[in-house]
Amino acid sequence: METILKEIYDGVMSGSAGEVPAKVKSALEAGIAPAVILNEGMIAAMNHVGKLFEEGEFFVPEMLISARAMQAGLAVLKPNLALADVKATGRVVAGTVKGDLHDIGKNLVCMLLEGAGFEVIDLGTDVPPEKFVDVIKEGKADLVALSALLTTTMPNMRNTIEALKAAGVREKAKVMIGGAPVTQTYADQIGADGYAPDASRAVALAKSLMGA
Repeated sequence: METILKEIYDGVMSGSAGEVPAKVKSALEAGIAPAVILNEGMIAAMNHVGKLFEEGEFFVPEMLISARAMQAGLAVLKPNLALADVKATGRVVAGTVKGDLHDIGKNLVCMLLEGAGFEVIDLGTDVPPEKFVDVIKEGKADLVALSALLTTTMPNMRNTIEALKAAGVREKAKVMIGGAPVTQTYADQIGADGYAPDASRAVALAKSLMGA
């Protein structure tokens, strides 16, 4: 790995949000292809972060710090990725379902998905089913990511899937769900395409649903 790519990788791993954008700029000035910077400098680092999380070496705060450093670098890189016509792994519309205002888990999933090369539309919290339907109708996403942290708002995951069916767009997008009270059994009951117990595995699930 070229020195500058290694520095980007290390900066993401250590969560150096102040350094990563400058390193990305230096890599671009050195003529390194945007896709190489993304894949070898940033995605590789976030993959390693995810592995450390699954092994119990990293916890949510460390993941958040690394994800923020990656996002800071991505802000510099994005225009160059567009110019180089680098295609996203897939397009995801994400949100915490209606009635639920929790966003830390959802935010982390969105950051990690961006770090894995996905294009993310984050609708925020307390999102009614119709908003997800509108994004899918417009053809802006291949994947719907629903979050809920309260057992009382979990039924709105089912309601969102039913709304996608009623609008005739359920077949246009895969649906993945997650959040503290959510289980694989519940995902099966409501007809979701997948469930992830944490942000790291949400990325692996998204890739698998996209056939990546």
